[in-house]
This record gives sequence, C-alpha cells and structure tokens, in this order.
Amino acid sequence: MTTTSPTKTAPDLVPAPPTASVTKRGSRFKIGAGRQLSGGPFTYLALIVVGLGSIFPLYWTLVAASHDQQRVLDSPPPLIPGGRLFSNLQSAWDQAHLGKAIVNSVIVAGCITAATLFFCTLAGYAFAKMRFRGRGVLMTAVIATLTIPPQLSVVPLFMMMADIGWGGKLESVIFPTLVGAFGVFFMRQYLLEALPYELIEAAKVDGASNIRIVWNVVLPAARPAMMVLGMLTFVQAWNDFFWPFLALNQENPTLQVALGQLSASYTPDQSIVMAGALISTLPLLLVFVIFGKQIVGGIMAGAVKG
Repeated sequence: MTTTSPTKTAPDLVPAPPTASVTKRGSRFKIGAGRQLSGGPFTYLALIVVGLGSIFPLYWTLVAASHDQQRVLDSPPPLIPGGRLFSNLQSAWDQAHLGKAIVNSVIVAGCITAATLFFCTLAGYAFAKMRFRGRGVLMTAVIATLTIPPQLSVVPLFMMMADIGWGGKLESVIFPTLVGAFGVFFMRQYLLEALPYELIEAAKVDGASNIRIVWNVVLPAARPAMMVLGMLTFVQAWNDFFWPFLALNQENPTLQVALGQLSASYTPDQSIVMAGALISTLPLLLVFVIFGKQIVGGIMAGAVKG
C-alpha cells in the first residue's frame, strides 16, 4: 500500500504590505495616476506674493480713479477706494469721447483677430504639412521679418495709406496687421505635432477636397492654439497705441489714442487719467472672463501634446 505525501501548497504570491516607512517615502517622492502635487508653506507664500503683485496695479488704478487729483498726489497716497469713482468715470467718458473710441477699438481688434486666426492657420498648415518647392526658404523669410523693427516701416506705410486714401480711417490700422509672422510661426509649430499626416491621408482617401480637409480636420486640431493666438492678438491690437496714433486723427480714434488726450494737457488730472485707464481695462477683463476657460484649456492642450 502506497502512501502519498501531503502536497505542499504554493507559496503566497501576494506581496507583503509595505512598511510604514516605505509607504511614507513613496507618498512623498512618487506621484501616481490621479494624484496631485502638494506644495509647502513657502510655495503658498510665493503664490500669494505673486498674486498680490499682479493684482495691485489694477487695484491702484481703481483707488486712484475714485479720488480727486489732490488726494492722489498726497504722501502717503490713499490705499482705500474713495467716493468719486463714478463721477471720474463720467468725466473721462465725456472729455475723451470714449463711446466712439471703444466702438472703433472693438472693430479694429475684432477684425485683426479674426483675420490673423484665418490666415495664420492656413499658412501654418501649409508650412507644416504641405510639401512644395521653396518651403524652407519662405519660412525663413517669414521668420526674418520678426527681426525688422516696426519703426522702420512707419514712413513708407504712412505714405502708402495716404496714397490709397485711407489716411485717418480705420482701414489704415486694420489692413497692415491682418497677418503676422509670429502667428504663422506659432501655428506651424503647433500643427507639426498636433496634426498627424495619417488624418490628412485618410481624408484624401475618402475623397475630401483641400477646403474640406481644412474645415473638418485642420481647424478642429488647431482650435486650442487658435484660442491662445486669438487672445494674444486681441490684447495686442486693443492696447496698440503707436501706429493708430500716427494713422488716425482725433475725430476717429481708437481707445488708446483717445486716452492719450486725457494726459495731453500741461497739468493732466491723474484721477481722470486713471478712470480712463480703468475703462480701457474692463473690456479685456470681460473677454477673459467669458473665454478664460477655453483659453486655459487651449494652453493646457498645447502643453501636453508632446
């Protein structure tokens, strides 16, 4: 009679739970999926300092716009808003005729932003994904225009606008800036990584035309970068002063040119000037509040493309 020896059980394959020290160390130096980095007290202190430093200029504009000239020039200056805010805003509005200036700035900034997004996206797509002779030379020439100071082109550009008959008109501010080298370079660099060749080839196999490819493939892929470029372009066009000051007149100004009238006198009222600056800042804040989520989302989408 044969006897069978008792079978040995397989060793337990479940690893032993980590010790307290290992768990603590792993939680400090390893970041798992879904976990967030936690900052120390110095991190929060630095963020508070940077945040206050960023908000203070806008807060000081509000404070100065709510006092009179004498109180703003006192030493030490006031740090709490006063009671003359609405009267100063009304004075700035009436003295600089800001109603028409705001409408002109909206037209100029809106047209420049829309045209920049359209032309720069098409040009960036062509330089990034289309093969044609002289592509590298043309891209180098586009980038080289960034090294030319804009002041060098003021005189010939002013003469050209006068010959066309656009002197003092909004067209003289809009058309010279419909497309920029930075926008072309920005969209080209983004589409190089964000738009695979396979998507374009698949659309061609399905019989899509070039216009259909741009509308259904290129624009959806470029939307995050377009949001960022649109915000940068709108802010730059809204705050532009140098060329509109030369091209336009006092009867048809943009907002920044109209605000220059408030400080053009021998002894400008600083409270009125600050009230006008506050009015010019509010539309930008409104745009960022409305489109801030899309803009931040576009920045983050571009950051993780790699």
